[in-house]
Order: sequence, then C-alpha cells, then structure tokens
Amino acid sequence: MNPALNVHAALAGKRVLITGSTGFLAKVVLEKLIRSVPDIGGIVLLLRAGAHGADARSRFEREIATSSIFDRLRAERPALLAAFFADKIECVTGEVTEPGFGMTISDFNRLARRVDLVINAAASVNFREALDEALAINAVSVRNITELARAAGAPLIQVSTCYVNGYHRGAMHERNVHPARATLPRHEAGHYDLYGLLRHLQHRIAAVRAETGEPQQLARRLTELGIAEANYHGWNDTYTFTKWMGEQLAMSGMRGRALTIVRPAIIESTLQEPAPGWIEGVKVADAIILAYARGKTSFFPARPAEVVDIVPADLVANSIMLAAAEALQDKPALRIYQACTGSSNPVTLRRVIDLIQGESQRNWRQYERLFYRAPEHGFRVVSRPVFLLMLRAMRLAALGWSGVRTLLGAGESPRLEALRTTQLLALTFSFYTAPRYVFHNDRLQALARRFGEQDRARFSVDTGAIDWRDYLCRVHMAGLNRYALRPRAPKSVEATAAAADVPAAAAEAKAAPIKI
Repeated sequence: MNPALNVHAALAGKRVLITGSTGFLAKVVLEKLIRSVPDIGGIVLLLRAGAHGADARSRFEREIATSSIFDRLRAERPALLAAFFADKIECVTGEVTEPGFGMTISDFNRLARRVDLVINAAASVNFREALDEALAINAVSVRNITELARAAGAPLIQVSTCYVNGYHRGAMHERNVHPARATLPRHEAGHYDLYGLLRHLQHRIAAVRAETGEPQQLARRLTELGIAEANYHGWNDTYTFTKWMGEQLAMSGMRGRALTIVRPAIIESTLQEPAPGWIEGVKVADAIILAYARGKTSFFPARPAEVVDIVPADLVANSIMLAAAEALQDKPALRIYQACTGSSNPVTLRRVIDLIQGESQRNWRQYERLFYRAPEHGFRVVSRPVFLLMLRAMRLAALGWSGVRTLLGAGESPRLEALRTTQLLALTFSFYTAPRYVFHNDRLQALARRFGEQDRARFSVDTGAIDWRDYLCRVHMAGLNRYALRPRAPKSVEATAAAADVPAAAAEAKAAPIKI
C-alpha cells in the first residue's frame, strides 16, 4: 500500500511557480495556497509585461492583489495576507510563448534554481481563437514551461481540460486521448509526435497571412482555419484541439520526469471556499443564463437528457493541490486526473435548466444585476435540426419586421439582435450542451484516499457531496449576480426600476450592466 501523503508536509518551505495567475482558476489556487499553507517557501508568479511597459509586480498589484478572491483573508487574517504579499510573492516578468520566457539565459537559470514546483495554468479559453494565437499559448508555450521544469528538476502540473476528449463517445477515463478522426504518429513512450502537425499548421497559417493583409479579415480567416483543422483532426474547436496538443508536448518534454495533467470539466463558481459562489467573469453556462436573463434567447440546441459536467472551481483547485503534493512526495511519473462530476454525481442538462429557470422565475428580484425584469418566456431546448429550422423561420420573420421598422425610421428589430445572439451562442457552446460522453475520475478519487482525513476534508474533491439544487440555485446564481456582473450605469436605474416594478433606490443599490 502506498504511504499516506500530506499536503502541508509536501509544500511547506517549497517555492511554487504559477503561470496564468491573472486567470479565474489560478486565483483560486493562489488563495488556497496562501490560506492553507502559509509557511510555503514562496510563490513565483510569471506574468507578461502589461500595457505601457508595466512590469509583473505592477500587474500583480493591480490585477491580482485587489481581487475579491482574497476578501476572506482580508477579513480573517489581514496581517498574514499583507506579509505574504510583501515577502513571499515574487513577480517575474516573462512571456510564456517565447523561448526562455524572453529572458537572458542567466536570468532563466536563476529562476529555475529557485523553483521546486511548476503549475501551468496559462491558457486561452476562447473557443474560437485565431489559430496562431491559440497554438502559441495553449500548445507551443508548453515547450517553454517544460524547459523550465526540467532545468529546475521540478514536477510540472499541467492544467488542461476534460474536453481534450474531442469527438469521442462513451466513458472517458483518465488516460491519454487519441485523435478521434485523423491519424498521427505515436511515440513509443505513449504521447503523440506533433512535429509534422505543427509544421503543417504553421505552413497553413503562413499561407493565410501571405494572402490576407487586412487585420479583421486575417483574424477571421485564422479563426476559421483553427476550427477547420480542429474538426478535421477530431475536436470541436480550436481551444480543445490546442489544449490536447499542449498535453502531448508536456508528455514529450517531461518524459521520465514528474508530470501531472489535471483536466477540469466545465469550471463554474466555487462551492464553499474561499466563499460560496465566487466567480470571475462569465463562463460557459453563464453566457446562456445571461442571454436568457436579458431576454435575448429563449431556445437553444442541446441534448437535455445527457449529463452536463459542471465542477466548482474550489474542487478543481483542491485537485491541483493534491496532485502537487503527490508529485513532490512520490516517485516521478506521468499521471492524469479529471476533475469532474459526470460519473460520481451526474446532473442532466434538463435538470440544470429546470433548476435555474425555476429559481429565475421565483426569485428574479434577488438577482438585480442579472435580471432587469421578470423572465417573460420559458427556455426551450430543441434538437439541432429543429433549432436550425426555428432559427431560419424566425430570422425571415425578423428580417421582414426589421425592414418595416427601418422604413418607419424605428431602426433594426430587437428580435433580429436576439436571433444573432442565439446563433452566436449556439455556434460557440452547443457542443458542450450536447455531450456524448461521461467523464470519469476514479484515479483522482483514489489519490484523495491516499491522504489523511484532515487533508481529505480541507482539500475535498468529493463531487458526490454537491447538492445540485442548492449549488445552482442558492450558490451559483447568487455568486454570478454578486461577483461576475458590474453595477449598472446610473442613467438606466429609473428605466430598470419601472420595468421591474421595484423602487428606484433598490435598483440603484445593486444594479449591473453587461453586454452579450
């Protein structure tokens, strides 16, 4: 039997380098490290230079240190937080997409000598990113990360996504994924050799650049190229395609060394820590919720009976913490863990919709930043063929009405804008709402059992404990309203109050506009 692992023993005195620390998940990991292992040796944040030449420390002070993720620590342990920020946070200016992070060789080597563990959370999560940009951040940069980890003799925790499983179907387990469509050469060590694929993609990118000079057209064509290449090789979008490539490059670069790939499913607001419902920005499911709340969509293509895999961010952060402790305390190996709920606590898309729609209709006034007025229509889920027929028919009707409005000088029909929103959301997210597989996390649960009772409680990855009604209705909706949406412009308060039939003062106190 493997000996018991311990998070504190593994991380105390160690120096951990984190990339992508301005992002949502990395902030949750950073806060958890500070609060749970305050005697960690230090945390190194690798940040690119900001606008107007701002260095990494300036970006940290402006974009990270001010985050509401630290509100609990500010309230409970303000002296600890201030001292940690001053003494144990080291900010290094570097560009992960450049060899050696754009540093001199001596600076790079000095950095490597003071790192014991690397957590790579840097990523572009734009599902429709231009191929050159997605390749740079999600794939090619991993080579530079592995170079640092090798030079440091440090384990690497590579944050990926469950959706690297692409167009496969059925039960998706914690192992390397083969392309669902194209055939690529495979190394004897198990990973796929991407040399030829990268050359092919870079050649196609260069050809598009040579043919297109106008910036907007170039961005559009590179986005289309990314989608086409992803589909051809077996993935839905450029994001998942390039994240899979990042996994292969990590396996290649860390061959024979300690590499752990952590694949989250759809990450949403925190379940408990540091506060229930903490979230930053609008995630996959939230874009659809927000469009529904604004009356910009009332139907969507999906498979309502299928499992949609949503996982709270703090459970993902805990998965990373356990994986980090194992990598530091156990023998070097390749390990893959999936932070997901589909196999242990499945929730269907129909149940998610019913819960959120019911909560919205009953208590919309409690979410004054999310809802400007009571929901007028139910949210319908239809098959993709039916969706396309409905969209076509409604678009023809809206175009006709919009033409009449234009002749009368009233401008374009709001219905046409709503249809564009629905079409864009479907184009971007419908793959994630029509799943054909279920993610499994047996290995992650087995890892958790190697820790003591206290660690299993403090760094819980027990997705079976999630009460979906409570989480979606009480925790997530409130968190989305509180943390993700900004206060509304004062000029819209009176109109909102009148439309919502609530006092203007109440609307002004907690109101928030955001555009879809």
